[in-house]
Amino acid sequence: MSTTARPRARIAGVALAMTGALVLSACSSGGGGGPASEEESAGPETSAAISFGDAEASTGPAEEVPGATPGGTINVLQETSPDHLDPAQIYVAHESNIARLIHRGLTYVRLDNDGDYTVVGDLATDSGTVSDGGRTWTYTLKDDIYFNDGTPITSADIRHTIERTFAPFITQGPSYIQQWLAGPDAGDYRELLPEGPYEGDHLPDSLLETPDERTIIFRFAEPQNDLPYALSIPGYAVVSAEGDTQQAYDQDPVTSGPYEIEDFRPGRSMTLVRNEYWQPETDPARNAYPDSYEISFGHSLEDSTARLMADNGENQYATSFNNGLDAGNGPTVMEDPELRERLVDGYQPYVGTLAINLDRVTDLRVRQAIAYAVPLNGVLNAYGGSIGGQYAGGNISPLLPGYQEDYDPWGKLANPQGDVERARELLEEADAVGYELNYIHHTAPQDQQAAVAVADALESAGFEVNRTEVPPETYYDTIGVVDNGADIYRNSWGADWLSGATVIPPQFDGRQIADGGSNYSHLNDEHVNEEIDRIRAITDPAQAAEEWTALSQYIQEEFVPFVPTFYYRQTILHGSRIGGATFNDDLGTIDMQRLYVIQD
Repeated sequence: MSTTARPRARIAGVALAMTGALVLSACSSGGGGGPASEEESAGPETSAAISFGDAEASTGPAEEVPGATPGGTINVLQETSPDHLDPAQIYVAHESNIARLIHRGLTYVRLDNDGDYTVVGDLATDSGTVSDGGRTWTYTLKDDIYFNDGTPITSADIRHTIERTFAPFITQGPSYIQQWLAGPDAGDYRELLPEGPYEGDHLPDSLLETPDERTIIFRFAEPQNDLPYALSIPGYAVVSAEGDTQQAYDQDPVTSGPYEIEDFRPGRSMTLVRNEYWQPETDPARNAYPDSYEISFGHSLEDSTARLMADNGENQYATSFNNGLDAGNGPTVMEDPELRERLVDGYQPYVGTLAINLDRVTDLRVRQAIAYAVPLNGVLNAYGGSIGGQYAGGNISPLLPGYQEDYDPWGKLANPQGDVERARELLEEADAVGYELNYIHHTAPQDQQAAVAVADALESAGFEVNRTEVPPETYYDTIGVVDNGADIYRNSWGADWLSGATVIPPQFDGRQIADGGSNYSHLNDEHVNEEIDRIRAITDPAQAAEEWTALSQYIQEEFVPFVPTFYYRQTILHGSRIGGATFNDDLGTIDMQRLYVIQD
């Protein structure tokens, strides 16, 4: 998923499909509280098992956080306001992190006190019962689960939740389950249910069956052993069938989590208060210690970092879900032991890239010239240097199976300032010196700084660059339009769970090119599409990981549809009155479910 989207791991000789998988702990010691030394924060170190939880693991209330006390208000300082609150439209990190407080799904990935991760039943009694070799999954809903308007959640709501994702106005969320239901030979999955459930049509029971108010049965043509992971992401959280207002639901949703929206002023603030109908006995993952959250938007990294460093007044009760340290103050925080005590730190799943629009930049030599010219150091420095991440050679994250540390097809890890001379040679070969590039980026200060560095290098190589700035709230909506009029644009993608299947197909399957889609480079190659289908059918996770990496490298070298820039790191500072602060490797940020206010 895009930033502004998750689990990721190196397989170590265990089967993913039915027995769980591994997630690499980043710098936070198995999901622990604060970071170790700067050197220890350079990359993944140890692994912790992820399992699929049974009924006992899926029973609430959530495990108590040591020392936690209920009550109080946590202030959350965010840069970007959510553009979407409808779960089916949520597929970026700043929206997902808020969604986890107000929405629930069939499953959830829980982090416990021992640093272990488990896919547990959230609304469901367990993580799912599988049969028919992974093709059939059965879920049973818990008792006493309600929406915030007091209506009980039933299987009809789950059916509606899935079926509405086929509707034409749902353009921004994940599409894994829709595509799995449509089958491997289907074209546009929306043809399965073109209007969603709004004209009285439904998916056949042969695909999705709800035989009673508590039972949901998914049936797929091919094994889908990652379904418990897919159902845990906010994009598949439950939507009320009775309360669905279609497009209007995006700004005023019926919620199911421990908090509900009391007030939302887009671009300014959001107040979350307790949902009186949420029953902690049904929830194995959310502690919901604070009485409320006061979330404010428009905070630059510099502003939020300065407030949290000052640690005065309301800032003592503040943190962020997405704002890391700014480049200027980052070294000060890292070198100050007292400030580091209030820091949680780890890798995010995201890989930053510069996407190249193949519909417009059709000459391979021109795309290669872009790749050689882009300065990785100029980009990463804008995001804080080593505090912001590490240089990337490809788009398989260090936290994913199949990652190859030494992969560097254009020599950019050794030469991060870029090679403008080689870029100019390629432009001369293509008779394209003076080639005009329309470059879209967003208005966040760090992205503006990175864009200046990229544009300067491209111009030194012989390009003419026209830069256009787009607000972060609408950035992915803008570049998600196929005919967007741009040649290059920044993009950051994170795995939705620990598989290249959540990285390569969403970004490079040519059959998914559509407005609102995530194939931002518009690559449509028959061989790539066939390889995607072949690799998806591989049941051995280690083999699949190798194949996804090989396909990623083939795409990168043969087509140059993107230039990798850096692997993201997250550094979240919090106030001195915030307890329970833990880095969650699955979320790539602070674990909002464990936070509490330290009382007087």
